[in-house]
Amino acid sequence: SKIEFELPVLFAKNVIGSFNTMEGFVELDLSQKENNKAIFYVEVNNLEMNYTKYKDLILSNIFFDAKQFPKAVVDTKKFSYVNDTEIEFEIELTIKGRNAMVPLTVYVSRLAEELVQIQSEMIFSRTAFNIGIEKWQNTSILKDKVKLQTNLFLFKE
Repeated sequence: SKIEFELPVLFAKNVIGSFNTMEGFVELDLSQKENNKAIFYVEVNNLEMNYTKYKDLILSNIFFDAKQFPKAVVDTKKFSYVNDTEIEFEIELTIKGRNAMVPLTVYVSRLAEELVQIQSEMIFSRTAFNIGIEKWQNTSILKDKVKLQTNLFLFKE
């Protein structure tokens, strides 16, 4: 499983990274398709990125503030669905202690009886979560829209 992010940078290579530690659970009502729920989190300080010399800056209070806010959380709340392969809804994203509802489309592939692949892509505003303060708050160089992609493999328990 992978959770990756990408942030455009003016006149430079985009910031690209992935979170190495993630956990979560999904509860699905396969017959009624109602009252479903999923919660996932990533450990913010356990990330890899292409700008390794800036990792300490990214983990500092200027960006993620990993000491005070070690986890970023995705919470679907309760949701219903009709289509088994493509689900659209809003999730609650929590980063740096701030919450916002963000649209998400999830693509589901049943790979085996006990194995499902979930792929998704969401775009959110980094400034809405106070990611990048002081001189890094400006969006002319370091853009505001962050793309987060997931490729998760879920095993039935």
